[in-house]
Amino acid sequence: LREMKFLVIAACLHLTFTAGYSQRICATEEYSKTHFTSTIEEVLSTETIPARDTVPNEIITIPVVIHILYNSPGENISLEQVMSQLDVLNQDFRLLNTDRSLIPPYFKGAAADSRIMFCLAKVDPNGRSTTGINRKQTSKAFFMADDAMKFKAQGGADSWDSQRYLNIWVCRIFGRTLGYATPPGGETANDGVVITYNVFGTKGNVRGDFNKGRTTTHEVAHWLGLKHIWGDDYCGSDDVDDTPQQKSFNFNCPAFPRISNCTPSSQGDMFMNYMDLTSDACMNMFTAGQKSKMRSAFALRGSRNSFLRSYQCDASLATGGPVPEDSVVTELPADIISVYPNPVVDVINIRCKQLQTLKGKTAILLSAAGKAVLQKVLQSSTESINIGHLPPGFYLLSIGDEKGKSNFKVVKK
Repeated sequence: LREMKFLVIAACLHLTFTAGYSQRICATEEYSKTHFTSTIEEVLSTETIPARDTVPNEIITIPVVIHILYNSPGENISLEQVMSQLDVLNQDFRLLNTDRSLIPPYFKGAAADSRIMFCLAKVDPNGRSTTGINRKQTSKAFFMADDAMKFKAQGGADSWDSQRYLNIWVCRIFGRTLGYATPPGGETANDGVVITYNVFGTKGNVRGDFNKGRTTTHEVAHWLGLKHIWGDDYCGSDDVDDTPQQKSFNFNCPAFPRISNCTPSSQGDMFMNYMDLTSDACMNMFTAGQKSKMRSAFALRGSRNSFLRSYQCDASLATGGPVPEDSVVTELPADIISVYPNPVVDVINIRCKQLQTLKGKTAILLSAAGKAVLQKVLQSSTESINIGHLPPGFYLLSIGDEKGKSNFKVVKK
């Protein structure tokens, strides 16, 4: 095992010093080959809450915890930078990215809204209120792509329950590796995504061709089960029918069409797909086939199914107790929005301490299918919304404005 780890590190070093600085280096393929010993069945055997299947077209919301590991002040990225990355994830996975207009006409029909969204966790594993951001100073100047950042004993931060949270570690990765992810079926303590600090988000300390947050989009899609579009092999398969076969990866920003030896049509490679290795500005789509494959991870017996019962985005479910010091972010307001009762029969209440937290914000109630069924502009620190006329089921209450939103899962009896 030690010899194998050495070979992985050697491969990473080779990639580091032979690739150009502007070329995307993703270590997920190498990681998957050497670190995966668990099976999906082994992971599911730890699940104790009764499973449910996905509802057709429901919007799946994934609670996220960001572990920021910094050795120098520049690596301690700002709240603004973190939020810019959350915005990118929600735009890219919902096909709301403005650069979708750049998809070549030949491929436009294949582009799809995955109906997957992300929110910073509001409840920590102990049931306490949290910001969803865990900042820790580390003595390590950098981390290799070997999972050390995922363990406190190795200078990193231990993961939160990976069946309830998507763990994202943001740190300095050695060399030019931008990130890597654990595909479905790995060990729970290691499960999540790792991103180097200066390609995370679109604002603040970001660099060069990787300043649009697409590294995280790419790696989160790996976490949801997608392969690289060339199948990590010469003219390989990514197990998705509507992505054209291509010879290998593409770097930088190719001109369309980009023809490779294995391309079955004159339109060439789908290099604008998030699962190629092009620059951020050239990535802008997932396909309908990729959507189906990602969503299949949440189905019954799927390795991400537990996220359908994860309510860690709902601040009203926090049971009290202090916010842990390592998750306090001074830029965040201390005021917490409460939504209650939940489950609800007729009237749902929204409350906070400070008027400015809610005043002028819009509350939108979405059905499980993602359709807006109610909308209200809030004017006070205590508001009520009557939903007695709506059918029973799951809903998503989104409260906020263009600067940010808080999402709450609501159960209507």
